[in-house]
Amino acid sequence: MKQNVGGIDRILRLIVGLALIGWGVYAQNIWGAIGIIPLFTAAIGWCPAYLPFGLSSCKVKE
Repeated sequence: MKQNVGGIDRILRLIVGLALIGWGVYAQNIWGAIGIIPLFTAAIGWCPAYLPFGLSSCKVKE
């Protein structure tokens, strides 16, 4: 599994994931659990949604 999520992308995913979970707790809404997905993809550095489009936000090492 090759990483396809770069530094800034990971930070944004972390912030969005925490915000969604925080909103879910505040609103007492189960939809906040969706925040687990961006947190997980930020933690492992790989996003399955990028594969069909051939996207990568990682810097290319030469």
